[in-house]
Amino acid sequence: MFFFDPVYLLFALPGLLLAAWASFYTQATFKRFSQWRSPHGISGAQAAYKMLSSAGIRDVSIEETNGFLSDHYDPNSKTLRLSPSVYRGASLSAVGVACHEAGHAIQHAKGYAWLKMRTSLVPVTNTVSYLSYIVITLGFLFHASNMIFLGALLFSGAVLFSIVTLPVEWDASNRAKKMLLLSGYSSEDVQNTGKVLNAAFLTYVAAAVSSLLTLAYYLLRSGLFSGRDD
Repeated sequence: MFFFDPVYLLFALPGLLLAAWASFYTQATFKRFSQWRSPHGISGAQAAYKMLSSAGIRDVSIEETNGFLSDHYDPNSKTLRLSPSVYRGASLSAVGVACHEAGHAIQHAKGYAWLKMRTSLVPVTNTVSYLSYIVITLGFLFHASNMIFLGALLFSGAVLFSIVTLPVEWDASNRAKKMLLLSGYSSEDVQNTGKVLNAAFLTYVAAAVSSLLTLAYYLLRSGLFSGRDD
């Protein structure tokens, strides 16, 4: 029989609302500063290449990929994949996002500790997250608080991953802003570019908050806080 716990909404809704707002704010901010042309007139791809070259990195390729704000760095193939509006765009938004991703490549090349930790957590997180949902579901079905608690412990791996991601993303943005200043961008342009990167950072904050609230709910239902398992 289907069962819905209204208490879950008290934990899930704040995270969902924050995530929705962060996503909307990120897209709106990106589109706003997409109208501001980069003073140097270079594309995001060119800005990323310049940033990598200035760091002495020449073994990272830059490719165009599909999707809106689908930009990411793949450490396995050492590839920056930039969305069309970032790869080809010559706006403050495009340059900022491209340099942020280049920041991840520099982190990788220099062995940045937080990135190494996040990368090592990826396979573990994927496995324990999958198992946690199975264990927690069985715990609810059989009213087994110990099983729910075990599932919560497994889910904490995903929570840890979301928290470790925060310094990685923040550092990449800082590297991007420093490079823009060194490249002759005005403090106003760097500040505006920072608004785009800070907005994007909020999506990671929202993910961390959501995962923490979900973990708190599981622990509550395991009876850890109240001594009850119903």
